[in-house]
Amino acid sequence: MSTRGALPTEQRLGLLAWAALVVLQLVWHAWLFPPQQMPVWLVLAITVIPLLLPLLAIRDPRRALLWVGILSLFYFCHGIAEGWSSSSERWLALAEIVLTLLLIG
Repeated sequence: MSTRGALPTEQRLGLLAWAALVVLQLVWHAWLFPPQQMPVWLVLAITVIPLLLPLLAIRDPRRALLWVGILSLFYFCHGIAEGWSSSSERWLALAEIVLTLLLIG
């Protein structure tokens, strides 16, 4: 049997950014700026569930982070679009962009 050591710093940072991106989506779409035209549960399903799918590969953090990095490209695009179009949500969009860049990097 081999024992696993602690995760490297970049993987711990990636896991932290992943968790922060999930929390950001929940706070943004359910609490601070709930959607006007769609039910909140639907927006949360669209934004949060894809981020939870890589949990299926969490036994191998590198693989899970790879999938989150790929998924985060969509959140990066969302952050750019929201930052450009909505001045009231710009700070949330910038936080989303920073977290996705951490995940991609």
